[in-house]
Amino acid sequence: QVQLVESGGGLVQVGGSLRLSCVPSRNINSMKAIGWYRQAPGNERESVAVITSIGFPNYADSVKGRFTISRDNGENTVYLQMNSLKPEDTGVYYCYAQIGTTQYWGQGTQITVSS
Repeated sequence: QVQLVESGGGLVQVGGSLRLSCVPSRNINSMKAIGWYRQAPGNERESVAVITSIGFPNYADSVKGRFTISRDNGENTVYLQMNSLKPEDTGVYYCYAQIGTTQYWGQGTQITVSS
C-alpha cells in the first residue's frame, strides 16, 4: 500500500503564497497521475491540479495562472506552488494519486486565506 504524506498549508493573507508537498511513502513505478483536490465547507471535493506520469498538467479553471504543479521524478514528490491566493481558495487540500487502477488519498491539509 501507499501513503501520501502531505506538508504545507496553513493560514495566509489574500495575495500570499503557499507551497504544498506530497511525498508517497515508497517509490512508485506505475504512477499514472498525482496532484491535489480540495474541499471547501459545504462543497464537494474538486480537482485543483493534477500532473500525469508524462508530465502533463491539468488545472482547474479557477487556479490557472496562479497555481503550478511540478514533480520530482527521482523522489516521486509533487509540489503545488500557490500564488495570489484568494479567499475562495480556502479549504482542505488532499493529495491524490492514481497508481495503476487504484486511487490513493492523503490525509488533507487545511488552507485558509483570510481577507
